[in-house]
Amino acid sequence: MGRARGAQPQSHRMHDTKDRIPEGRADCLPPGRRADRLACLSLHCILAAVFVAELVLCLTPPVSRDALIHHLAIPKLWIRHGGWFETPWAPFSYFPMNVDLLYLVSLLFGNDALPALIHLLFGWGTGYLVYRYLRDREGRTWGLLGLLVFASTPMVIRLSVTAYVDLGLVFFTTASVLAYLRWRDGGCGEAKWLLLSAACMGLAAGTKYNAFITWVFLNGAVCYLYARDTGKQLQALRWGAVFFLTVLAVASPWLVKNLLLKGNPVYPLLDSVFSFIHGGREPAAFLAAGDVESGGFSFIRNRMGVYGEEAWQILLLPLRIFFEGRDHDPQHFDGMLNPLFALAVPLAFAGTRKGHRIFFLSLIAFVFTVSVLTADLRIRYILPILPFAAILAVQGIRNAVEWLQRRLSRSHETAAGAVMAGVALLMASNLFYLGNLFADVRPLPYILGQEARDAFLSRQVGSYPSVAFINRTLPEDAVVYLLYVSGRGYYLDREYLHHVGLETGIVKAIGRASADTAALAAFLRSLGGTHLLVQERLLVKAIGDNLPEEAVGPVLEKLAHCLVKVYESNGHAVYRIR
Repeated sequence: MGRARGAQPQSHRMHDTKDRIPEGRADCLPPGRRADRLACLSLHCILAAVFVAELVLCLTPPVSRDALIHHLAIPKLWIRHGGWFETPWAPFSYFPMNVDLLYLVSLLFGNDALPALIHLLFGWGTGYLVYRYLRDREGRTWGLLGLLVFASTPMVIRLSVTAYVDLGLVFFTTASVLAYLRWRDGGCGEAKWLLLSAACMGLAAGTKYNAFITWVFLNGAVCYLYARDTGKQLQALRWGAVFFLTVLAVASPWLVKNLLLKGNPVYPLLDSVFSFIHGGREPAAFLAAGDVESGGFSFIRNRMGVYGEEAWQILLLPLRIFFEGRDHDPQHFDGMLNPLFALAVPLAFAGTRKGHRIFFLSLIAFVFTVSVLTADLRIRYILPILPFAAILAVQGIRNAVEWLQRRLSRSHETAAGAVMAGVALLMASNLFYLGNLFADVRPLPYILGQEARDAFLSRQVGSYPSVAFINRTLPEDAVVYLLYVSGRGYYLDREYLHHVGLETGIVKAIGRASADTAALAAFLRSLGGTHLLVQERLLVKAIGDNLPEEAVGPVLEKLAHCLVKVYESNGHAVYRIR
């Protein structure tokens, strides 16, 4: 498992010491104070502009999908019910909620803009960790460039103005990895850094299950690298146990809650594995055999069968994610990165300085591989790799500058200018993305008081006019069932429920219950609502896609007899169930 007992090689610390520059040295891009100051000033100005634009966007009411379904909606339900409130119809409500609890506090005071600001600070906090790491090893300006590369990445910009939790996860995992490296670089003598690393990883695991992937990697690194560096295998296992138990203890409140409520500490994940505890789950009452596919997730099946991709396209996914990303498009990873990462990261491994580069590359490869094999490939799911990709990209840019200087035998300023011109062109797309986002949201009329809150929400959330009607008109005891609106219930002031992900099963059950009007009405009431909020176009399309052609007309006719339309706007309708 390692070297002979007693061996104390220092190679990993020697590399790090070689990369590190003296504290306080403002080693900006090239020697030359004027160029240094100009580069630093330019980076500060760009960073300030990005931060201010994001801050303005955060001051608008929340409109993001998952915020309205989960991260704000569930805390609001807890507040409405005077404390913790179980929602068995929403499996995602059993996910860890460390960051969501911060949102709950702000909602208690009636402020739903603060959650986005909290998420913004998590993003910039991660950027600061990137800056500090690069500043200590490469110089101040390289650190600022690393902060800009990370913070201006389109996916990070998009998340920075939403009340999601992904940037909280990224902050905690990044802090955990860097604290571990501090422990290892110090000869593994200061246990406080390992405990801090484990505590941060526990906070990450209590924020989102995706942290488990990084947890497995880092726990393995604690054991393997300590044993390899020192030859002390038993002590390596002890340190690994300390790390594991500390992470488990910090994350345990959410795991224990799920174990007690659902018989599965990581519910709804791996539910069949824990069937020996909970004894199996009964399907929803409206489901029958064949209503919902139960084949499980298959990465190859999704990419080839659903998206029509070929083998060579799948093999190129590690590169395609930097070039082909699109927002709100699952086939194209539901988010955008920047080609700069694909072009600059390989250059980090040129030259003699190595430091933590191999460690970061191993972490990136592990998290990416496990993520894509266990869930659909989306940028948000692999976001914990981004801070380390930003570090490697900046180190690659520095290597390119130094190589060009030697190759051309010209001044450092000329070499740096040539490379940074190319970097600037690639980074410009990030600023264009932010500008387009700003133009799409148009926050200034609302912030300046020229646009009412309801008017802003009506143009940003298609279902909001119907929700506003429900809040104004329906009786206090009304219960609204949400169908084909993705469960966006945050703005509802009436009780509501939904079964997001089971819509196909509901449509098939509607077909079975359509033998007569009374049976169909009884089925609709059995869903639990007195009223229905539905996106009509999607419901009609689903009926046509999932029922025999000859049954579509009669089913729609019977639905018309069972439902009374009381409001319609933007393709969303409110019905009273007879």
